[in-house]
Amino acid sequence: MARVAVIGGGIGGLGTALMLGRRGHSVVLFEQDARRAGGDVDRDFFRWERPRVPQASHPHSLLAPVRSVLRAEVPDVYADLLVRGAREYHEFDWFDEHPPERDGDEELVTLRTRRIVLEAALTAVVGREPNVEVRQGCRVSGLVFREGERVSGVRAGDATYPADLVVDASGRRSPVPGWLKAAGCRPPVVDSHRAGIVYLCRWYRLRRDGPQDPGRVKTGSAAPYALAGIFPSDNGTFAVSVVLAAGDPSRGALMDPAVFEAVARRFPSIGAWLGLDPEPCSDVLAMGGLDNRWTSLVDDAGPVVTGLVSAGDSLIHTNPTFGHGVALGLRAAQYLAAHTDQIVADPMGYHRWAERTLRPWFDAQVTSDENNGRRLAEGSPAGDRRAAAVAVCAFEDPVVMRARAQVRHLVHLADDAYGTDEIDRHVTAWLDAHPDFTPTHDGPTREEWDALVGGRTMPG
Repeated sequence: MARVAVIGGGIGGLGTALMLGRRGHSVVLFEQDARRAGGDVDRDFFRWERPRVPQASHPHSLLAPVRSVLRAEVPDVYADLLVRGAREYHEFDWFDEHPPERDGDEELVTLRTRRIVLEAALTAVVGREPNVEVRQGCRVSGLVFREGERVSGVRAGDATYPADLVVDASGRRSPVPGWLKAAGCRPPVVDSHRAGIVYLCRWYRLRRDGPQDPGRVKTGSAAPYALAGIFPSDNGTFAVSVVLAAGDPSRGALMDPAVFEAVARRFPSIGAWLGLDPEPCSDVLAMGGLDNRWTSLVDDAGPVVTGLVSAGDSLIHTNPTFGHGVALGLRAAQYLAAHTDQIVADPMGYHRWAERTLRPWFDAQVTSDENNGRRLAEGSPAGDRRAAAVAVCAFEDPVVMRARAQVRHLVHLADDAYGTDEIDRHVTAWLDAHPDFTPTHDGPTREEWDALVGGRTMPG
């Protein structure tokens, strides 16, 4: 059994520490924030200032790998998550009846919940795990080295903590690359791509004495220059999200809740939910300055360091459009826990696994962001007729919905899921039945948008 130090107590760090402990490894988890999730979820969610975790207050969709990893590795966390209010939503719930089941269909489930609920469930169970010691409010200040480029522990305050393996789960602002440089190691290989978009969201809660169901409405809408979505969540909460190009001059005006809501209501999916007369729970929250970043501790000469691996956002950080972060982070945690002894001896197996298993989703996000950023900035038309037909057809044809769900839940990349003869036949049949179909947006026009913001735009 190995001694493991985990830097960072977010979801990736908590999950890694817990799964390692469950396999008998001795784990010390370091989290510099003295406050931990738990107790009053609403207080933690709406009143906890977390500048190092800007995504914490924004909506999340916990995809199928989150559910499958938790149920396989830490079922008590999963049970607690449901008790705390998380809800399961199967992609086929859109239809009146589920189609005949195929292998894997049972996994196509989203967990509808705020991130804080998962953090609270993980925190509670980690606190009871005998093989995990949590050092809350304890900031790691550096790495300990031996034999040149072999990491043998961490420094925190005046103390050092020996470890056979150090896991960097400290997030997208990880200090580890700086520590490696200061120690004279070769630098990590960083592949970074700016995402030219900004997110704005606002949280609401359904009133106990009011309507609870908007009916069968899609969770997404679009305009040529904006994407909008609804995120049903736990305990009657939901978020409204609007995505714009980072340079859109109206983004400042949308920080006014009245303007934000007036604009948001013009998207059908959001209008249906806001029509339930929910109670606002937050101001308009913004998140920008986003990038997609892959940080590898291996270069052409091999590992830049041994005894150290990255997980979660320290390894792969993607902007949240597809909701991949938590899913990929827990997948990495599961692999680390299952192969710890091999990774201690030689980290190359972990690096090869990450390149093979996680990297394709990073590349897909980069491509999508480049296309979305350009389309939103230019206000481009709705796009290719057949591609648009696939998106519409999925909500009428369970076979196409299955492919859509497989992409969404990290089962297959888009080319593999949609590039089958079966999907081609179904989409072709749908187009034949809808000869007048023309790609279009369901959100407001630019003229309508600008009228709603009242000319209150930011200078370019």
